[in-house]
Amino acid sequence: MESAEDWLVESLRLYQDFHAFELSGATRVLEWLGDKGVLVAGYESPKKNEILHLLLPLRLSVKENQGLFPERDFTVRHGGFSDRSILALKHVPDTRLLVTSGCPGGHVKVWQTAEDSDVISAVSTLAVDEEEGSLWPRLAILPSVAPSVLHGVRLSGLKIVDLESQKTMYCSGVEDSEELSSLQGLDADTFAFCCSSGRLGLVDTRQKWAPVETPRPSPISEDQKWCAEVRATGQGPGPSIASLSSDGQLRLLDPRQLCSPVNAVQCPVSTPSPDPELLRVTWAPGLHNCLAISGFDGTVQVYDITCWDPAGSQAEPVFTHRGHICLEGNEVDTAPLVTTHTWHPSKPRTVLSAASDASLHVWDWVDPRPSC
Repeated sequence: MESAEDWLVESLRLYQDFHAFELSGATRVLEWLGDKGVLVAGYESPKKNEILHLLLPLRLSVKENQGLFPERDFTVRHGGFSDRSILALKHVPDTRLLVTSGCPGGHVKVWQTAEDSDVISAVSTLAVDEEEGSLWPRLAILPSVAPSVLHGVRLSGLKIVDLESQKTMYCSGVEDSEELSSLQGLDADTFAFCCSSGRLGLVDTRQKWAPVETPRPSPISEDQKWCAEVRATGQGPGPSIASLSSDGQLRLLDPRQLCSPVNAVQCPVSTPSPDPELLRVTWAPGLHNCLAISGFDGTVQVYDITCWDPAGSQAEPVFTHRGHICLEGNEVDTAPLVTTHTWHPSKPRTVLSAASDASLHVWDWVDPRPSC
């Protein structure tokens, strides 16, 4: 393990820009509000958790480095409190609405950022049929004229609810107890789901439940969990679905042919994820062939999929962010876990990452190769 001093010296070469901040409590959500604001929410307290709309420091909001700026820290634009832990948070585009879910029990709550004050307040609670203790509804927003939220704990309970009328616009209508790990709205009529077992599906809501889906990956163990993300339309050719397992398997799939992966590699993770709920794989919106993974330790790994052997083997990251481990000189056995990460919507190599010690990092990594 490199010392904090060595890492700090090396960071001058590794990063174009790097900022480290400390939140009042750890977060598992980082949701962009435009390209200058980010939403975070606490999950550690069973009764009182902050929801904050933070504005990036001015230095991170400009397109080019223009020297020194007076504001070097995040500033709070809006804030509120939840009486439950928040494990998922989504902003409804073109509105001031937020949707959250978490524990205990399966609840989905709608919030609103005030227009004339700094308050985030709860405006309604959506009815959820599934009350499953430690399980909580996964969320996705479907882009449409009438804002709607997709939520569910299992495939059997998937439904789309109109946020204004709270009417159910679509439901799966099946008796399928597969537990969900992630949901993603693709357009007004389609969404993707990933089950903890690794089962993936694409659903068209204009017809009855008939998803185009993958078989469950095999071999599968009871402890192995999966998450997935679909790349946004227009982000380049090639496979557009990335699926990540808790033991570091990373698979790429073409949505037109989900029967078998286009490629499958093993990521160099030291141990399986100690908490599969923290697994995250994300496509870089500004880099056609790059994605990032986290949830195994205190690092975030960035990969270029064009560097992978088509035959499948161990893949090596082109960049690894170790700041959450090295910055405070943490030992391996006490190092924080990265709880989530997200790419900046418009700055190609800028990433935000949060960890279990309440640290929040914003970093713009330098590609060691001529191009990515």
